[in-house]
Amino acid sequence: MAKPKLAASTYVALLRGINVGGKNLLPMKALAAMFRDEGATDVSTFIASGNVIFDAAPTLAAGLAPRIARRIAADFDLRVPVVLRSSAELATAVAKNPFVARGADENQLFVMFLADAPAAAATRALDPKRSPPDEFALVGRDLYLRLPNGAARTKLTNAYFDKALATIGTARNWRTTRKLLELATR
Repeated sequence: MAKPKLAASTYVALLRGINVGGKNLLPMKALAAMFRDEGATDVSTFIASGNVIFDAAPTLAAGLAPRIARRIAADFDLRVPVVLRSSAELATAVAKNPFVARGADENQLFVMFLADAPAAAATRALDPKRSPPDEFALVGRDLYLRLPNGAARTKLTNAYFDKALATIGTARNWRTTRKLLELATR
């Protein structure tokens, strides 16, 4: 007897460092095709910086990020981290932003979506005074950033957090994060 198929859920794939400043060029049409080839359905992209919204069974989604990263490496010779969030996880990330709760200027807010939850010891070792007046707050696999002087002037970078937390992440500004949630809950 065949196993029953699990209902599809909506996910967002967040790629880091593509189509930024004319580097790491990856056409969104080709990226969407990769997701369809891997079995995702209702695939769409949002802005050219690597946001893919799609439906998939949870079992398919579970291993999709590394498969897509391998395909991008093979087809485009790019080493691109891919981080996935379900629409429910994205909704939780939006709801739990501590800086929004404090009334922070939304133009200063970013979320870094981490591939893995960091170890407690690594989290404790983060330096809260690394880049004043910038602030960060880690909640599970979501790292919230308040960057009053902008993302270009902070020392709270992908490289810093990747090394300190022993995982990879990719950041989105607050407007993009909310738009991705809107698209993922369509």
